[in-house]
Amino acid sequence: MSDQGTQEPGLGRRDRKKAATRRTLLHTATRMFAERGYQETTVKDIAAEAGVTERTFFRYFPSKEDLVFAEIQDFVPLVAREIVRRPAGEPPLTAVHNSLLAAAGRLDGGLAILFVGAPPRALTGQTRRTHVLTDFEDGIGTALAERFAEHEPEEPVRRRALRASVVARAAVGAVRSALLIHTRGAEATGSRKVADFAALLDEAFAVLRTADDA
Repeated sequence: MSDQGTQEPGLGRRDRKKAATRRTLLHTATRMFAERGYQETTVKDIAAEAGVTERTFFRYFPSKEDLVFAEIQDFVPLVAREIVRRPAGEPPLTAVHNSLLAAAGRLDGGLAILFVGAPPRALTGQTRRTHVLTDFEDGIGTALAERFAEHEPEEPVRRRALRASVVARAAVGAVRSALLIHTRGAEATGSRKVADFAALLDEAFAVLRTADDA
């Protein structure tokens, strides 16, 4: 998913219009999933709210599930860019945490991109879900390695790569744990508040930072 108001350089009017329609569908779906739930929101609902036909929706996404995967895949580079430009003195986990919040804050629906983007039992494509998760981890890991290389150039490359990979996968584990608890709570109470998920995400990263003291 692109930032709001982003203009794609080098695109003609037709391509810009197509890109804008795709963004509108993604933004609309994220908001509606957050409000109603993934399973309760149909393609017909999304298309109507976005002001297009179902036929138009299917020209951009073969299914509602494909739209969800596209949301996360578009989100990863936004997070990666934030990680690279976080302050030098910020610890790696804190940098990832703050980057997730910053990237989500520039999108319609904010953090809803995460908790509606991966409803555990709603998505049937296990192979694709695993691929998207790996892309998320790899994107964060690559950004961390770049950050380490810039701020700690004397660190051996192998050590840098290992540290970036471990931190990235621990961070994604924190996100997944927050998602799991949030989803269970939503199933029990019917509440899907973004603020609730944000609080869980904060707690999950706090657990990582204090794991040795637990």
